Amino acid sequence: MFTDTHCHLASYKYQPDELPDIVARSLNSGITRQITLATGMDDIAATVALAETHDSVYACLGIHPCDVTEAPDDAIAQIAPKVTHPKVVAIGESGLDYFHPAPEGWSEADYHARQRDFLTQQFELAAAHNLNICLHTRDQSGSASFEDCLAIYAQYADRVRAVFHCFPGNIEKAKTVIKMGGLVSFTGNITFKNARKVKATATELPLGTFMLETDAPYLTPEPHRGTRNEPMHVASIAQHVAELKEISIEKLSAATEATANQFFNLTT
Repeated sequence: MFTDTHCHLASYKYQPDELPDIVARSLNSGITRQITLATGMDDIAATVALAETHDSVYACLGIHPCDVTEAPDDAIAQIAPKVTHPKVVAIGESGLDYFHPAPEGWSEADYHARQRDFLTQQFELAAAHNLNICLHTRDQSGSASFEDCLAIYAQYADRVRAVFHCFPGNIEKAKTVIKMGGLVSFTGNITFKNARKVKATATELPLGTFMLETDAPYLTPEPHRGTRNEPMHVASIAQHVAELKEISIEKLSAATEATANQFFNLTT
């Protein structure tokens, strides 16, 4: 039994009439819960509706860093009333993305500053509602987005826990997050042959410090790479992590489910 702690079921890559079967395939594969995250104002309503429709689906609401220039200045204020919904379990997907270039009409400095402003607002929202936050960081080179994200997180770490999703970093970076009270999360890229750094990180990290996710419809794991990802593929990610750590799938399940329950405040 596992939870897909980060997927995007409201993505345009899924057709609405496919979603009942996608959820059913997940359940039949032992992935008993799916946490679906909004990324912008245009999928907030659909994300909440999916959680209302499917017992196993829970929602996180937020603005992805790549969507901040499309979002209105008061986007977080607009989202705020919706996070009190009983099936909204965290804020996100938020974070910082210095990988993609600034949109037309924006300088890199202004684009990144707006991302940091939106991230700070989302930490404030999380703190106000006793919710945790799901973070994205990505760089062309180096780790500036990760370092800037940590600096903002440090201002809220006494009130909000953060998970750094799709974690690509080394063990030292992971330990920095964990020392602040946060978590990391591993997705399908951990199964890729060239993912030596993240494999080493997962091998060394103790149970209770990480969760598992698909980031579906993206980052499909081996042996399904080349197809559209779905929450059911957490099973493949879990098998790979269990083998890396040389533990049983049952032990990994017990640990990651307990971690997900605590982070998202889930009891079922």
